[in-house]
Amino acid sequence: MQNKLNRRGFFKLLGVSACAGSGFLNAQTNTQSKISSVIDLGLCDGCKDYENAMCVSACRDKNKERFPNPIENIPDYFPRKGYEDHSKNKNDTSYLSPYNWTYVQKLTIDGKEVFIPRRCMHCDDPTCQKVCPFGVISKDESGAVKIDSNGCFGGAKCRDMCPWHIPQRQAGVGLYLKIAPKLAGGGVMYKCDGCADLLANHKAPACAKACPKNAILFMDRDLAYKYARQKAKKYQGSSKETFIYGDTQNGGTSTLYVSPVSFEKIQNAIKEQNSKKNIHMNLEVKNKLNEDSSLIKGVLFTPIVGAIAGGVILSKLKDRK
Repeated sequence: MQNKLNRRGFFKLLGVSACAGSGFLNAQTNTQSKISSVIDLGLCDGCKDYENAMCVSACRDKNKERFPNPIENIPDYFPRKGYEDHSKNKNDTSYLSPYNWTYVQKLTIDGKEVFIPRRCMHCDDPTCQKVCPFGVISKDESGAVKIDSNGCFGGAKCRDMCPWHIPQRQAGVGLYLKIAPKLAGGGVMYKCDGCADLLANHKAPACAKACPKNAILFMDRDLAYKYARQKAKKYQGSSKETFIYGDTQNGGTSTLYVSPVSFEKIQNAIKEQNSKKNIHMNLEVKNKLNEDSSLIKGVLFTPIVGAIAGGVILSKLKDRK
């Protein structure tokens, strides 16, 4: 049964234990409001007793009908000699792919295991949205950032500009095959969409609902930030290091991590592990569009590219009819 709390009720249950089983707390249940998630690394144990972490399995189960089904003979596209094809490893849950939109990063720090669920951060000012030449990335009222796979050409500018390189490309699917398979795009980009359909109905996203430790919670944005900062302060104690992540990185995000281990140590462990599958947790993550004027010029050109692409698509469809 979905729990509904007013703002005062939330603070009476600050520990969240009484309501965390639903994975969702919203102080404004009558209207759509911005939602953020809090991921507590002090609670996450990576579901070591299961083949896959429950959040990973739940995400795959919910989105499996949307996973790509590429053609058999995928063409190379100019100027590349090759393409990105994850379909042979679609059951590999050890990294982000078009078939796996969340995974659990495993580290050993000071002799202890640390598990970090990784997925899209759902940035407040998403660079991926601004640089998409075809305008198929949107941010809805809840704060979830989504890619419309029906219009995506797989140009991967979103991945290039994402500070964490979250979106992943699958070739052999998408609109580019109908328009210019050897010249444009390269497939379709895929990533976590925040279970925007569930958030719109005030329901917990799949990962949060499945978590047996209640390590993932979604709630009203203001409450999420307040709760995360209070939890991080408890973890921090007298330390001068950082125990919250996502609140300032890239200008702020809708995904907040709190940890009993400092993020300085976490990032050092990620670097030492030196795996291509790992996603960094650098503390200094600035919004590239705000720092680089040349990129801003590129963004100004984006609508033009989108208009041209739209014209090409309409023309092709008209000819087909």
